[in-house]
Amino acid sequence: MTAPTKIMLIACGSFNPCTPMHFRMFEIARDHFNQMGTAEVVGGIVSPVHDSYGKKGLVSASHRCTMIKIGLQSSDWVRLSDWETQQEEWTRTRLTLQYHQNYINSVLKDSNSINDQQIPSWLPEGLNKMTGHVQLKLLCGADLLESFATPGLWKDEDIEAIIGQHGLVVISRAGSNPEQFIFNSDLLSRYRRNITIVTNWVTNDVSSTLVRRLLGRGLSVKYLLDDYVTEYIKKHLLYGSSAT
Repeated sequence: MTAPTKIMLIACGSFNPCTPMHFRMFEIARDHFNQMGTAEVVGGIVSPVHDSYGKKGLVSASHRCTMIKIGLQSSDWVRLSDWETQQEEWTRTRLTLQYHQNYINSVLKDSNSINDQQIPSWLPEGLNKMTGHVQLKLLCGADLLESFATPGLWKDEDIEAIIGQHGLVVISRAGSNPEQFIFNSDLLSRYRRNITIVTNWVTNDVSSTLVRRLLGRGLSVKYLLDDYVTEYIKKHLLYGSSAT
């Protein structure tokens, strides 16, 4: 029996702020691959977007990265990569995936020349001692998949590179129909084997938008965010919140 393929998952977005569901997606995906026995998930990466993305209400990357670190304190396998935020400008998702995949490849190819001090914190421990290929896949919700159909939002060559060279892991809500959406797209259908659909049976509609709205109105976000993330938000008066 052959060993399962090794994969890493990367989620890209604004994380403004990060919510437990952002991180829960990683657990849902890993459980799926474990149950199916099709892949071994060796690491997870959260990659927040650059400040120049220009989204309304986007707080600084330094704040967003700190909140992600706080939210991931209890995780032993999902980690922050601040590479996107350190670039001179906004980076297309395709290039973000290529950078991280190329770095993973370089560590695996020449592990003897890389010591622990040189390895960035987003890489899983022991990666330089692993054998074989580790494939990076984009982890996302069904809304990102459906955004591929929005005119002018994505370049076809970027979609083709993301799915063809890396692969998608889509966390879908119960009742949605991503299979139909894929069927209706010639481009997505061409790479159907590289798209993994995972249904999240535990509905959670808590979004960053909802959290910002509640905070801006002075309402409680208790049990919607990590308590320490909420504490950080109030300490720095983010999203129109107050310190009380």
